[in-house]
Amino acid sequence: QVHLVESGGGLVQPGGSLRLSCATSGFTFRVYAMSWYRQSPGKERELVAAITTTGRTNYADSVKGRFTISRDNAKNTVYLQMNSLKPEDTAVYYCHASWSQLNYWGQGTQVTVSS
Repeated sequence: QVHLVESGGGLVQPGGSLRLSCATSGFTFRVYAMSWYRQSPGKERELVAAITTTGRTNYADSVKGRFTISRDNAKNTVYLQMNSLKPEDTAVYYCHASWSQLNYWGQGTQVTVSS
C-alpha cells in the first residue's frame, strides 16, 4: 500500500528553523513530482513548494528565499528545509506525490511558530 509519512514538525520560535521529512513507500517515487502543501484553520490549502522528477523547484512567493525543497530518490524521501520561520508559517504541512493522474497525500505534520 501507498504511504507518505511526514515528520519533523513541532514548535519553534520566530526566526528559527525546522526540517520536514516525508518518507514514502508503495509507489515508484522517482517518477513522481513531489510537493509540500500547508493549511491553517479557516484558510485554503496552499502549495508551498514543489520539485519535479529532475530536481526543478518552485515556491510560493510567501516562502521564497526561506524554504528549500529537496528529494533523495535513493531514500524515497522529500524534504522541506524551513528557515527564518514566521508566525504566519504556522500550519499543518502535507506531503504530496503526483504522477499523471495518480496522486497521494500524507497525513500531515503540525508546524507552530510562536514565541
